[in-house]
Amino acid sequence: MTFKGMGKLLLAFVAMALITGCAAKAPSAANIQTELQGFELPQQPSENESMVYVVRPEMTGTLVRFNIFLNDQESESEVGHTRGSQHIYFPVEPGQHTVYSKAENWAAIDVDVAPGEIVFIRQHAKMGLVMARNTLSLLEAMEGEYFVKETSPGTMNNR
Repeated sequence: MTFKGMGKLLLAFVAMALITGCAAKAPSAANIQTELQGFELPQQPSENESMVYVVRPEMTGTLVRFNIFLNDQESESEVGHTRGSQHIYFPVEPGQHTVYSKAENWAAIDVDVAPGEIVFIRQHAKMGLVMARNTLSLLEAMEGEYFVKETSPGTMNNR
């Protein structure tokens, strides 16, 4: 193999490593409690609103931006985006909402939030045909707070 061929092979290997990354798992509940001592979420909901946190703890597809939308898939409904190991948060009115996540595919999850409630949604990245695909799932509060603590802020749109 030529030097040029080896360089291309190395570049392909590095790109695949950045795309596939590692799956993020939360430690045991006892360890999470210890890790969260003294931690406060970046934003709490105000009196008559709820808060949604979307976390993407894996590095999988870290170069691929996952856009997040509230209640529809129109560009004016985009609340922000994440890359690998990032989170965003945004206030919502109490009630039923659908959160959408756009990567190579669209993923959606319905949430019903009460006043003062905080909901945590996890983006799961998977390898797609052209770029990363995604799915969404709800997290328990303690695990959601842990992933917020362990990730950096993504890009949040002013609403």
